[in-house]
Amino acid sequence: MIKKIILFLFLISLSCYGYWYYKNQSKEIVNPFEITLYGNIEIRQIDLSFQVAGKITALFKEEGDEVKKGDLLATLDDQDYNANYVKAQADLERTSALKKDALQKYNRNRSLAKTGAVSKETLETSDNTKDRTEAEYQAAKAVLTLAQNQLYYTKLYAPDDGTITSRVLENGTNVTIGRVVYTMSKTKPIWVRAYINETDLGNIQYGQEVDVFTDTIDPNTNQNRQYKGKIGYISPVSEFTPKTVQSTDIRTSLVYKTRVYIDEPDPFLREGMPVTLKIKLEHKQEQDQ
Repeated sequence: MIKKIILFLFLISLSCYGYWYYKNQSKEIVNPFEITLYGNIEIRQIDLSFQVAGKITALFKEEGDEVKKGDLLATLDDQDYNANYVKAQADLERTSALKKDALQKYNRNRSLAKTGAVSKETLETSDNTKDRTEAEYQAAKAVLTLAQNQLYYTKLYAPDDGTITSRVLENGTNVTIGRVVYTMSKTKPIWVRAYINETDLGNIQYGQEVDVFTDTIDPNTNQNRQYKGKIGYISPVSEFTPKTVQSTDIRTSLVYKTRVYIDEPDPFLREGMPVTLKIKLEHKQEQDQ
């Protein structure tokens, strides 16, 4: 009986200790001079498409390829566009010659009209011809610019530095204007979308430095990868905490969306990656000291 009582008391003591440990040791240690936020990496995505219709003749990039601004990504069959450009050049040369001839005739008739050798009606006719050929020349000039642009648009270039995330079409596909060929993510800017409670809103400001930690362990330091960032946006309007945001507070409380821009991003930062933000309250710390 005594052994049973001792065993019973031991189990009770063990249970009490386990409960105490759970309530005290498993809690996250809170630094009173630091705000901890949880967020996700966001990267700008660009859908790339041709500005003219045609058949794709070449695709030069694959998913995962890094590209620089101005890199050639794809081409269309440009035979028809090139023919239009050549014709537009010829039309411009023709109208330029007509314009020059009409101007010479007008100047000659204007001189002769002063002596009465040419009638007023003839002068007016040459003046109208001069104006008409000038208008035809300007129209041909505009058509040439359009043809030149369309010929240029048969080539698709990277608008910025980034990484190809999706190759949507294949060679030989007939595309219309605006149909997506590639999707790419920009190298910069990269930021963290996070939400801050109203009670902490007065402790952050634009340009404030932030330490950003990912869940990935850096093999060189054996610690979580760390980045430096700055607060670049604080929403002026509150909203309910999204259900996807990790928070120890009540999820229905009002929060403010913030953006923390990473100073020196690298390829290890991916779209949607969860990160932890640490914001030091330097002013408060100095006052307490």
